[in-house]
Amino acid sequence: MAKTGVFDSDPTVMTKPTSELKKELQRLVKAIVEDDDYSTETIDQAKNTLIAIRDFKLRKRSHSLKSTDTISCPHEFRCPLSKELMRDPVVVASGQTYDRPFIQKWLKAGSRTCPLTQQVLSHTILTPNHLIREMISQWCKCTGIELSDPDLYLNEDGITAADRDHFLSLLGKMSLSLPDQKVAAKELRMLTKRMPSFRALFGESLDSIPQLLRPLSEGKSQTGVHPEVQEDVITTLLNLSIHDNNKKLVAETPMVIPVLMDALKSGTIETRSNAAAALFTLSAIDSNKALIGKSGALKPLVDLLEEGNPLAMKDVASAIFNLCIIHENRTRVVRDGVVGVILEKITNRTHVDELLTLLAMFATHQKAVEEMGEIGAVPCLLSIIRENACDRTKENSIAILHAICYNDRTKWKEMREEEKMYGTLSKLAQTGTSRAKRKASGILERINRAVNLTHTA
Repeated sequence: MAKTGVFDSDPTVMTKPTSELKKELQRLVKAIVEDDDYSTETIDQAKNTLIAIRDFKLRKRSHSLKSTDTISCPHEFRCPLSKELMRDPVVVASGQTYDRPFIQKWLKAGSRTCPLTQQVLSHTILTPNHLIREMISQWCKCTGIELSDPDLYLNEDGITAADRDHFLSLLGKMSLSLPDQKVAAKELRMLTKRMPSFRALFGESLDSIPQLLRPLSEGKSQTGVHPEVQEDVITTLLNLSIHDNNKKLVAETPMVIPVLMDALKSGTIETRSNAAAALFTLSAIDSNKALIGKSGALKPLVDLLEEGNPLAMKDVASAIFNLCIIHENRTRVVRDGVVGVILEKITNRTHVDELLTLLAMFATHQKAVEEMGEIGAVPCLLSIIRENACDRTKENSIAILHAICYNDRTKWKEMREEEKMYGTLSKLAQTGTSRAKRKASGILERINRAVNLTHTA
């Protein structure tokens, strides 16, 4: 009969404990690595020893699994999805308990119902069921079953129970002394930047974000907010907002938007810039756009844009642009003075390309267009078309001019004089993007028609 395993080739190896097998493997591997004159027999011995270690591991795992199958495991200790003993029991919104990796797999597949009750889940936060976990632990001790160490047990996001405990410990420190807060805030900022799994942890409990923000809310009412803690907390908010499943939870936590608004007004420039970036990230969801707009966050964004700090400009402009995709926010931000601020920056040639993209968004807003005409947008935009080499910038400029001129007939004279002196519109009608050509041609037709009517009269 052919030999099929390591125990057939060397029966004595079966009796050796794992520790001896590992030492033997280490000796053999060292001989192979360090001795150029090693034999093929040494390689075979190393292979057989490694197989012996593997088989020992498989037998041990098989024995562990059989133990939970042969012993009558209480029904409530088994996961309804896997039908196996739960290692990390968690509760979903319906109140049912599941083993974490299996319910996470269910949710990540797109299901938003409870597998047992078919109830639609109001949220996807998974809350650790400490009571069931302790009961399972006690039952395993009484029956002699050894479960894998929960501190080493990885879920699908790569988080261990030890990671989760460390996370909760850091949140707890946010309520302690200032030195504790500074250390905890710094580490939370670092962890949420480097590890997407730590961002996901904030979604497991409705209390996590309020705990994170506690130093800012308490400091404001007492001795003032420490700038270093504020910067780290705001940046942590930005980091965890990147996680798609967190966006709605973060924005709808009552303290978040007011804290971000305060950060826009005060703190280091990095704090203010990151607060704007957080609002931009959160506004990826339409319901969040409306919520942020109603909260009054657009005004401090406009004020920060007006200050013109180069470190914050792009984040602020991006946030305003994203928020103003919905019409009601355009009305709010126009009322807050955004048109005048943008035109002043463009006139001074500050971030022209980015700010013209933002200004073009308001070319369909009646009051914004009227304001542009009143405060001298026409000569500014014409000079940009002449000077700027970017096709996109020229396109945005002519689109805004088209809206202004069709709204205010008195501007046609300026356009006619520009064309007579520089031929700006004719050049754009020939060399611009398809949209720029169309807008420039539309203005030229209107100018020529007005000239012909004058000659006829």
